[in-house]
Amino acid sequence: MSAGEQATGAHPGTAGEVFRVFLGLGLTSFGGPVAHIGYFRDAFVVQRRWMSERAYADLVALCQFLPGPASSQVGMAIGLQRAGYLGMLAAWTAFTLPSAILLVVFAYGAGAFGAEAGTGWIPGLKAAAVAVVAHAVLSMARSLAPDAERATVAVGGMILAMLIPTAIGQVLVILAGGLVGLAWLRPTARDDGANDAIPIPIRRRTAGGFLIAFFALLVALPLAAASTGSGVVQMIDSFYRAGALVFGGGHVVLPLLQAEVVETGLVAREDFLAGYGAAQAVPGPLFTFAAYLGAVHLVPPSGFAGAAIALVAIFVPSALLILGALPFWDRLRAAPLAQKALLGVNAAVVGLLAAALYDPVFTEGITSPIAMAIASASFVALLMWKTPAWAVVMLAAVAGFLFL
Repeated sequence: MSAGEQATGAHPGTAGEVFRVFLGLGLTSFGGPVAHIGYFRDAFVVQRRWMSERAYADLVALCQFLPGPASSQVGMAIGLQRAGYLGMLAAWTAFTLPSAILLVVFAYGAGAFGAEAGTGWIPGLKAAAVAVVAHAVLSMARSLAPDAERATVAVGGMILAMLIPTAIGQVLVILAGGLVGLAWLRPTARDDGANDAIPIPIRRRTAGGFLIAFFALLVALPLAAASTGSGVVQMIDSFYRAGALVFGGGHVVLPLLQAEVVETGLVAREDFLAGYGAAQAVPGPLFTFAAYLGAVHLVPPSGFAGAAIALVAIFVPSALLILGALPFWDRLRAAPLAQKALLGVNAAVVGLLAAALYDPVFTEGITSPIAMAIASASFVALLMWKTPAWAVVMLAAVAGFLFL
């Protein structure tokens, strides 16, 4: 029985273990999805060795293809392979709830008390994100673009991503990397992926059911919302479609959310803008902005109930896609032609991360000489002193509070 067909209850870890690790990440992972990928790599490839560099890169490549928040999908997949369904739920819950709770508290007005505490810690965190992403790009480049050919693919991917800074450009970079890998790159003994399987405890037939559920909900929810007129169903429909139809995740989802809730009069424009600003200052995925929007909804459900419904609805598509795609992906990536393509895809992913390192991470994080100093010190701490990313983030926040 192949890895994709296994449905055993034996896992290398426990849901409690997954929850503890992801809770730490959920509390400290500032800087957006590219930074999250760097934090995850440090936590699961370097420190705990839950997966190999290549397996992690292949997983990131898959999540770049899927609609929804790529970093959250990577986290779900890691939890799934580590501790099964409960591990996946634990990873999502622990990584998502800290920022969701903070945004709901802000929606209830507690954010008004933050003005007196100063805001320098926010640019400090953004400077730390520059260091985290730079460290991740450098480390992944050493592993995934170690020769002239793949380094060329990586730089070409970076250039293309910067010339076409959209979700379409991102997909084009990955496709181009795969085609170059098929035509030009040759696996070496170092690239042998025989021991890099991503164990997924789901039968492929079950995975197909999850994919059917994803598309069925995409069709059925608008019909149900129109026929019932239920505010709950309408909210679920709006946020489900936002999570299902957006490629690139993060900031890309904002225009669709605005169209769903602001243009329809369900959320006041000034509330939307205030919440978006608050979402920039919290750790974790930007998709937790949905919890804030559910809380300030002008039509019931709202408050805590609205926040919970909106938060779950926007992430359900990502969960269904991960559960549906991973078993097929793990089998596909073992094929010889796929391995050649993935050599190019993984080098292209390094290019994508390098492009994101410049914009928006560097352009938003380095706004003063002091911010540059914080980022430089953070980078040395990560690279040379092997300081954990969470500690670097906290120290950068303190430095930003004191000096920015």
